[in-house]
Amino acid sequence: MTHKARPLVGIVMGSDSDMGVMAEAARTLKRFGVPFEIEIASAHRSPARASEYARTAVERGLKVIVIAAGGAAHLGGVMAAETFLPVIGVPIASTPLAGLDSLLSIVQMPGGVPVACTSIGKPGAVNAAVLAVEILATGDARLSARLADYKAELARAVAGKSERVKRGFRS
Repeated sequence: MTHKARPLVGIVMGSDSDMGVMAEAARTLKRFGVPFEIEIASAHRSPARASEYARTAVERGLKVIVIAAGGAAHLGGVMAAETFLPVIGVPIASTPLAGLDSLLSIVQMPGGVPVACTSIGKPGAVNAAVLAVEILATGDARLSARLADYKAELARAVAGKSERVKRGFRS
């Protein structure tokens, strides 16, 4: 019998159309070995579901909530209002404003209801997951070590790209 680890991070989207972006957050959490759950709960179309998800997050063992925020980005505010867990918003380019509306909505949360904000789209989903891992790593030496390895890997990748560019311009 296998034991599945209890999720530490919740990934919440208002619609399944956000999955193309939020899959990056899921992949990143998997890379670090952080268990997570995924839920669809809309602040507008299913407000009771969204509220219930946030209110019960702590008892389910969650430590961080990552939300996809499209359009007016109300989901982040609903989550933050109903839990004391850190909430990280990923602006989604779901309207003609290409995610700028979502980004501005997230960063304008009222005082006392914080929602952290990452960049728009897939890079933001990766950053939200890495930020969640960083939050969790404050109390987990193994995750801290994985983060150190990840940062070293990023640095090696940049060095490799630099060498390739230099080789292309050598005379």
